[in-house]
Amino acid sequence: MTASPTARLGAAARAAARSRLWRVVLALVLVLAALGGWWLSATGSPGYPRGETGFATGVQRGVYDRYGQLLQEHVAGAMPGVRLRLDNSQGSLDNLERVTSGRDDFAIATADSVAKYSGPGKDRLRAIARLYDDYLQLVVPADSPVQRTADLKGLRVGVGQSLSGVNLVTRRLLAAAALDPDKDIRPSMLGVGDAADQLQAGKLDAFFWSGGLPTSALTDLSEHFRIKFVPLGDLAEIVHQVEGGGTDAYRAATIPSNTYPKAGPTEPVATVAVPNLLVTRDDVDTGLVQGMTRAVIDSRDRIGSQVHAAQLVDLRTAVYTDPLPLHEGARRYYRSVKP
Repeated sequence: MTASPTARLGAAARAAARSRLWRVVLALVLVLAALGGWWLSATGSPGYPRGETGFATGVQRGVYDRYGQLLQEHVAGAMPGVRLRLDNSQGSLDNLERVTSGRDDFAIATADSVAKYSGPGKDRLRAIARLYDDYLQLVVPADSPVQRTADLKGLRVGVGQSLSGVNLVTRRLLAAAALDPDKDIRPSMLGVGDAADQLQAGKLDAFFWSGGLPTSALTDLSEHFRIKFVPLGDLAEIVHQVEGGGTDAYRAATIPSNTYPKAGPTEPVATVAVPNLLVTRDDVDTGLVQGMTRAVIDSRDRIGSQVHAAQLVDLRTAVYTDPLPLHEGARRYYRSVKP
């Protein structure tokens, strides 16, 4: 039986309506999908894994320790979802062991310590940035007869903890001064805070410290106890030539006269400096490292207002991380901001 013209027109109208409805539904689905994709992009993964990641700093009251505290505060705002756990340590060599073993993902270490380190996983170490230089500082009471490193013979001397960069460079300096670090002095393995306390208490005759300028523990000590800094410039070239450890780690430097206003002498003090590197491992997430690199550069002024050494963190020099290659995440960051 053939449908009437009216019935055929009604069926066609209903079909057209269904077609229009499906087109509307399809358009809505596409719009919602686009909005969903935007929402996921805006509120989902930030390009790095969320959660806690370890950062090995150094001894309490040292520059590494304070730098880590301030970087932790910056990361909390700049990298939502990342919690930077700070782990105190003996110093550079301890930090390298912590990173290679996986106990921490990030750490600060001196370039000479990196060159010296020979533990398992050394080939997996990577650099994020060159930060600032550590200055070797030999501290004695203001009335001490010690005028040069050789005068330490037979004295009680703080030489840094066994796995610290302080201990490494101190032993090299003592050897350059023709002193056996184990026989010609009475060494004490102390961090800067304990060494300062023991010098003030009369239990030490001198101590070495390698850190950024100024170091708060030394500033505090100078405000309560009269101290002076012994020049080390006569040993700078010897250490640079003989103990470079395969890298151009050491250079002659000067501690400005106003670094510790209440300490002597009143003129600049010649010494030895070594660069600090921010290090990680090759398997740490690329996005996480890229974000950390950005955080280090972006936080320079804020951190530098409290840790003066951090003012020297510079985008132009941060990439010079000898003897370590850059991590791919750090390399991506530097490429992204290259003019």
